[in-house]
Formats: sequence, C-alpha cells, structure tokens
Amino acid sequence: MRTGLITFHFAHHYGAQLQALATMKAIQNLGHECEIIDYRLPHTTRTNQLFKKSASVRALASDAHTALHYAAFQRRYERFEEFVAREMDLSPTRYTSFAQLQAAPPAYDVYVSGSDQIWNPFIFADKQFDPSFLLAFVREGRRIAYAPSLGVPSLPEDKGRQLREYVAPFSALSVREKRGQVLLRETAGRDARVVLDPTLLLTGEDWGKLANPQRRQGPYILCYFVSDPGEAAPYALALSKQTGWPIVQLAGARRKIDGAHEIVFDAGPREFLALFRDARAVVTNSFHGAAFSLQFQKDFFTSMSPKERAEPTFSRIYSLLSRLGCTDRIIGLEETAPVGTPMDYAAVYEKLSAARADSLAYLKAAVEGAELPPEEPAPAAPDRPMLCKSEDCTGCTACASVCPVNAITMRPDHEGFLRPSVGEACILCRKCEQVCPPLHPPLPGPAPACAHAVWNLDEGERVQSSSGGFFSLLARYTLRQGGAVFGTVLDQDMTARHVCARSEAELAPMRGSKYVQSQLGDCFRQVKQLLEAGTPVLFSGVPCQVDGLKRYLGREYEQLLTCDLVCHGVPSPAVFRAWLDRLEADRGAKVTGVRFKDKSHGWSHPWLTVEFDNGSRYTEDFNRTPYGRGFGMQLFLRPACARCQYTSTSRPADFTLADYWGLDPKLSLPVERDKGVSMVLVNSARGQRVFDALSPRFGQVERPVEEAVAGNPRLKSPLKANPRRAAFFAAFSTLPFPDVEKRFLALPSLPYRAAAKVLTPGMKDKLRKVLK
Repeated sequence: MRTGLITFHFAHHYGAQLQALATMKAIQNLGHECEIIDYRLPHTTRTNQLFKKSASVRALASDAHTALHYAAFQRRYERFEEFVAREMDLSPTRYTSFAQLQAAPPAYDVYVSGSDQIWNPFIFADKQFDPSFLLAFVREGRRIAYAPSLGVPSLPEDKGRQLREYVAPFSALSVREKRGQVLLRETAGRDARVVLDPTLLLTGEDWGKLANPQRRQGPYILCYFVSDPGEAAPYALALSKQTGWPIVQLAGARRKIDGAHEIVFDAGPREFLALFRDARAVVTNSFHGAAFSLQFQKDFFTSMSPKERAEPTFSRIYSLLSRLGCTDRIIGLEETAPVGTPMDYAAVYEKLSAARADSLAYLKAAVEGAELPPEEPAPAAPDRPMLCKSEDCTGCTACASVCPVNAITMRPDHEGFLRPSVGEACILCRKCEQVCPPLHPPLPGPAPACAHAVWNLDEGERVQSSSGGFFSLLARYTLRQGGAVFGTVLDQDMTARHVCARSEAELAPMRGSKYVQSQLGDCFRQVKQLLEAGTPVLFSGVPCQVDGLKRYLGREYEQLLTCDLVCHGVPSPAVFRAWLDRLEADRGAKVTGVRFKDKSHGWSHPWLTVEFDNGSRYTEDFNRTPYGRGFGMQLFLRPACARCQYTSTSRPADFTLADYWGLDPKLSLPVERDKGVSMVLVNSARGQRVFDALSPRFGQVERPVEEAVAGNPRLKSPLKANPRRAAFFAAFSTLPFPDVEKRFLALPSLPYRAAAKVLTPGMKDKLRKVLK
C-alpha cells in the first residue's frame, strides 16, 4: 500500500518530529510504503525561526535570551533541519495551505492522519479545525487516523458538528487518550480505539540507533520540562541530593531550576535521544519525556498539569502509565513512589510489549483495510461506593460515621489530610453516598437581614477568646442546661481534635482559633447518642463539618445548636506537625502549647505564640511566621477549600462566627475594640431565640451584612488556589522541612516586599504573564 501520512513533522519540537518519524517507520516496518506529506504551515515556519521579531515584551525577552546563547540555538536549529531532511521520507511536493492540497492532492492508496494535537482547533491561528489534518483534501483512497489528539476536554456544539462531518469518511479511527475517545463518541457517534503514542511503536533499540553516538561521561539526572517545572523540580533536587548525581537540564529560556549543573540549549532530536539514553534517572513534566524514559528503561518521575490532575483518566500520561502499571511515577498522587525507588521494568515491559502489539495490530489492519482486531476490554473496577472526588472531599467524616459495618476509615493522605478509605467489609448499602455533602450541594437559603458586632461583657473571657468571646457564651448556655459542647482542642501532641466538653474546665481548651484541620473521630456518633437521649448539644466547627453532621443525623433535633466559623481554609496537619518538629529541634524542647491568635499585642495584630516545656516561648506576628505565611498564601490548605461551597451568607449552622474585620473604624463602641469583637450572623429561628436569651451577657451593634462580607470575603467567594501548591507538597514530601521553609515560606527580600506594596494586582498579573 502506498501510504501518505500528515502530521506535525516540521516543527522544531522533539515530540513532534519523533512521533512523525515513528509513525512513518511503523507503517514501513509493516511492509508498506509511507511518505510524510510535506505540509508546512507558515505559522510553524515562523515559530521555528530563532528570533521572534516582535515588539512585545515577551518576544523581546526571548530574543535577548537567544542572542545571549546564539551559537547554541543556531546549532539546535540546524540539527532539527538536518533530522527532517535525512530521516524523513517526504512527499515530492511541499504544501503551505489547505487550498494547495485541495487543488493538487498527493496520490496514495491510504491516507493517515497522524499523532499529536492535529485535531485541536484551538491551537491554530483562526481557532478552527485545519481540514488538511482531517484529510478533507482527499479525493480517492481510504482515510484512517492513528493517535491524533483533540487536546481539549470538550467541544462547542458548532465544532462538534464540524468534527462529525470531517470524520464521516474515515474507515478507521483511533486516538491517543481516553478523552478523545469519549469526544468522538459524543460528538460524532463514532467508536475510536485508544492506541499507544507512535514513539512507543518502535523500541529503545530502534531509537538508540538514531541517537547521537557520542556518550556523556558519568551518571547524571536529566531534567526536561515543557512547562513550568512546578512540582517536578523538588524531586530532581531531592534525587540529586540523595545520589550525588548532577542535574543536566534540557531547558528553554525560562524553565530553569535551581541546582542545575549544566543547561543544554543546542540539542536536536539526536542529542535529545542521547540525553535520555545516557541519563541515570529522569525528572520531567513532558509526555515524551516519560515515553523515552520508558524506552531507555530509566528510573523517572513525571507530573501532570492541573487540568489533568482534576480528571486523570483523561490524561494521556495517566492513561499510558496506568496501562503499564506504573502510575507511582506520577508526582503528587497518593501512590507516588518515594524518591530513589527503582522501577520494575520486567513488569512494565511485559505490559508495554502487549500494548505495542495491540496498537501495531490496529495500525496494520487499518492500513490494509482488514477487519480491525477486537479491543481488549478494560478490567472491571471493584464495586465500591461512588463517593466524591478527592479534590472535593472536606474530610467531614459523614460517610465513615453513617457506615453500619464500619467499613470506612479516615486515613491521612500523602498531604496529611484525612480522607475516607473503603475497606473489604463494605456491604454496598450506599448510605455513605447519600450523606456525602459534595455529592449533594446545599441549597441556598435566606441570608440574615443584618450582622452583629458582639463583645462578651466578661472581659477576662473575652481576652482569652480569639475575637469577642461569643462562642464561650453559647457554650456556657449549653452546659447550664446539662448539655454537651463539641469543639476543637490541641491535645498533648498538639494534634487538633474535636472533643466533647461537659464542664467549664473541659471547655477552656476550646477557646481560641485552631489554624489546622481537626480530627473529628467518632464525634458525629457521640452527638447522635446524646441527642437521642434528650441531651442538649452545641457543635462548633467549620461549615463543611457542620453540614456533614447535619447530613449524617438526617433530621432536625430541637436540642441541637450549631455554629460555624468563617474559614480561610483548613491547613494540613502534617505541615503543622513538621513546623512544630522544626521548632522543637531548634529549641531542644517539646512544645506544650500553641496560641494561633495571641491578643497580647492587640486583637487587630494577632501573634502566634508557642510555649515549650523548658519554659521558653516563640512568639511572632502571625503573618511573619513561616506557618502563618504559608496559611495566608494557601500553600498547604485542603484542595476542597479552593472550591468551597459554603462561601456565602446562606450558612448550614444556626450561628456563623468570625472576627469582625472591616467594622467601621468611626463606629464608637463602649468597650476597647482591640480586645476583640465577634462578627455574628444569626441564621435560624432557633439561633435567634438563643441570641435573645443571651443578650444580657453581651454588648452588640447591628451592622449591614455587606460590611461583614467586605471584611470577611470568605462569606462571598472561595479563595483562589495557589499555583505553587503542588510544588510545595512535592518539596514537602521529598526535602527536609527547613529546606521547604527556605524555598516557600521565608519572608521575601526587602526590595521584593516594597515592589509588592507598590504594584497593583493588575500590574502583577501582567508581569506574571510576561515572565511565564
């Protein structure tokens, strides 16, 4: 069969040229002629040029970097050009537009639409499908697809219709990731097979013959990043520190990492292959970086983009590595292997050989027009309850509490957050699904008409509290009725736990904010037992905990009173423990107490104070401590906090409490403001009755809800996830905590802090885009 292949073959990009060559050679190895249709988009030709020749700041910065390393970049350019000219069998005619292809199409028996994101309409200048890559120029001959990618999770309706028309004439369809398979089925009504990336159709031996024969001396760690190194960089640094091997980085202008021994700018495709062949280990965030690590049997780690992490089953790197049984090489997953763990290539290659044979069988049948071999069915997943996605889980324990056979346990994940784990004892009653809050988002109710600025009239109690001492009033009210109060304390090991207080003495440790996620244990079951016995209960927690309790209970109890806290987010207990361990090591003493909001310097400027068993104290402005800075920057908060469904004035509890930040400074109060003022929202008729009953014990001023929201923005919207969060946790899992503090939590330099005060948020966003 005379076969014509169209794909991205000319771009000066390692993955593009190597996948094009691999597809061509795979078809030739099957006994058929194959040429690459020499279709070169003008945009790609311009992109290949060394200098951008643009007046934009970003282009000027790129050109300046090119000029600085001109000789190396010129060698790189020539090596890419040579590779295409020498290794690829190209059509005799070169085309630069669809119109040219349509006017005089090359003649073949079979046309193959090849790999890479050639079916992604949004990467082209006009944001439309390029009909050339969908073989719309073909007059006669069969059309097949081998591993093209749509590169998007969804398509607008108009593009879905276009795609359906484009693929209608194809006799065989395949894609390189699961998402493409789903999209083709949804938009075009066509089945497509998920096949290996073309680079994996050849063997490591095949690629070794194409590599530059010159070998590097001595072991090294190869780093290859196609986007910001992010969470991959700490793994490279940790591996280098553990082994003593230097880091050699194949890098672009702004993707360097600290600690690189050598940066390579002049590698063409042959040098790229040689760098992987000769490396002792690889750290990458590139799909083809992982693919060639596999080909040359290197121990490696790779990472996924945030979009891929949100839906890993649609990620091509996750699809590949899960198929080969080595998802433990993906950074940031629960199963990620420790740094330095060798790979079991015997097991990996057994699966890779089978996957390669399957993909080649598809390609052979598609090219020859034979019946396509049946696709192996995916192994059936064990029947388990469908709880919420891990990034939505708040750790509220409702699922574990409601399980009638105790099949669900709360276990710390790789970031230190408790998550449900379903065991073999599960009887599939589905009760856990019915109470899981993220699976059943709360319906917004009426917002309170006003906010209350409240201060406890007992000044001593007010000073010991985080803000105005309103919680203490609610707690004592419940205890006087013979009730029980549930709230958070720090135990002897400084672990935050929800406990039950039945006396004033047990109540005292609950006062004060705890800026770490608490362990709820079996509190929900205790609450239910008390309520069923007619005992009044006050439950205090963050709103997701209150909502979890109410869903677990399943009905209203007149004796239950709840209050939720306006929450910035819940930090990782593992990070808190690591920070305390570092303090204990520095002091040579054990921590005996922590006050997250010590008001000894005033309520408006809270300090963090840590006490030790040798009588010493660590005290500092909360926002200047490493822990406080990380908390404020959202570096180690639970993932669900960035999509919190409780950030409104429609709350699940009877009361909502917070510091009254934003209280009008001109407002005259009969007490000293700097000893603390509580912001209180009364959210229910039950709450209003209790509020009125307690009114002789506190002072208060009614305020507009809008003022309270302005001072506490988490009453309006969730915080934004910090883009460095994944890198922080990668460093946290691989580097000593003092190194993590230096890299992520230390105060920036004075000039940086000065600039941060001067620049507006808009100016900062523009600067980030330029430097990206």
